[in-house]
Amino acid sequence: MPGVDSQQLDPNRVIVFDTTLRDGEQAPGFSMSSQAKVQMATALRDLGVDVIEAGFAAASPGDADAVRRVAGEVEGPVFCSLSRANEEDIRTAYGALQSAPKRRLHIFLSTSPIHRAAKLNMSAADVLDTAVRAVTFARTLFDDVEFSAEDAIRTEPEFLGDIMEAVADAGASTLNIPDTVGYSTPDEIGAIFAAIKRRVEPHHPGIVISAHCHNDLGMAVANTLSAVANGARQVEVAINGIGERAGNCALEEVVMALRTRADLYGVHTGVDTTKLVATSRLLSSLTRSPVVRNKAIVGLNAFAHEAGIHQHGMIADARTYEIMRPEDVGFSGTRLVLGKHSGRHAIVQRAEALGYRLSGNELGEVFARFKTRADEIGEIDDSELLIIIGATNAEDTGAVHAFAP
Repeated sequence: MPGVDSQQLDPNRVIVFDTTLRDGEQAPGFSMSSQAKVQMATALRDLGVDVIEAGFAAASPGDADAVRRVAGEVEGPVFCSLSRANEEDIRTAYGALQSAPKRRLHIFLSTSPIHRAAKLNMSAADVLDTAVRAVTFARTLFDDVEFSAEDAIRTEPEFLGDIMEAVADAGASTLNIPDTVGYSTPDEIGAIFAAIKRRVEPHHPGIVISAHCHNDLGMAVANTLSAVANGARQVEVAINGIGERAGNCALEEVVMALRTRADLYGVHTGVDTTKLVATSRLLSSLTRSPVVRNKAIVGLNAFAHEAGIHQHGMIADARTYEIMRPEDVGFSGTRLVLGKHSGRHAIVQRAEALGYRLSGNELGEVFARFKTRADEIGEIDDSELLIIIGATNAEDTGAVHAFAP
């Protein structure tokens, strides 16, 4: 496949197609300037994504300029522009991507009955003909063409197979089956991918089938993983899961699911997972959109523990409650949060780190004061813990405490 040769050499390599700068950025509240897009694209390059969808060049002069700048100033990945299935869009995308050594055109066209009737006013035959003509023309300018059947999941299975086979015959090297409206379920989407793979792959052995899932029902990651299990070898994702409506499949979540459960999926990506947290934080800063604390993989609480039972287990062996190492995604380590749910083991450990060994009556008194204060203010930081220990020692002059070496 042009531009992503490693996937051809390794059938278990999943191509990571990042659409943070296109589908993600077009969502309300996530707009970025051209300079911010260049900064984000540089981080995505360093993260190790294979394809960066830099924008939709025909959408506006500003979007075309952003695609042009990103493709011209950042080296490494394949750069891509979205395009409608018409010659004007295709030429605009080509002009914006000319400086990129590796470039891709991403053509989309609606295929579902509701979209054909309400949006396009076209018959199925017209849609198929338009798709084939667009891909055929695109191949005169691009070696690497991807075709997306918009609203594929709600498209008649037979027609979806017809159009995917036809655009592959016309020269598309990647076939995207998007769950545009976040409607599907893992079992359903898995069956769709398996059927397309059975139909198209025998005549096009190098074809890449791609998954682009939205999160309207909260199943974007699950659906993407099901697609991979059934033959998808490209995933279309966004940092922090940003995107239209409820967002896209989150890059960090699907990449770590494939890595953590390699025993189940048997595939891998080229992403440097140790840069996930930094990339997430950069996007949050550029878009002024905070990441929620309980966000999987990159949220502040992803590797934080407050419950006493969990903290006891973590102190004994981190594998009791963590299925990934925090360092593997870019955190400095596990965070044992001291709060009203914490137990004595965590208090003892943190006190020792601060230079105090607590035991016996002293520990009991510190723990009681700790619980009272935690009920009042929530999280107890180091300064609060030292105040609690100091107050206990001041009242109990007979208490013996030693500084840890």
